[in-house]
Amino acid sequence: MIIDHRTYTAHPGKLPAFLKAYEELGFALQTKHLGNPVGWYISMDIGELNQVIHMWQYEDLADRAARRAKLAAEPGWAIYLKEATPFLQKMENKILTVAPFFKP
Repeated sequence: MIIDHRTYTAHPGKLPAFLKAYEELGFALQTKHLGNPVGWYISMDIGELNQVIHMWQYEDLADRAARRAKLAAEPGWAIYLKEATPFLQKMENKILTVAPFFKP
């Protein structure tokens, strides 16, 4: 199992617009192809502000690539990206693996 940990930083004042675009155009498409997220959070008060952190679980990198390819093939995904990405100043993702002693 791997976790795709994604952190998006919105331009100051643009987080509400990004969240609206994601809710209306992106969320249903992502969950259709990627499944339910492990977590989806907003950082607003402490630490770096205007961030969205979301995590997705996959069997392995091949599973991730296959599901993300199906998502990218959705016509609505390009519409969402065109609407939402101008609100973001930075996107970062990390692939996390389970520590050997931890059993999820």
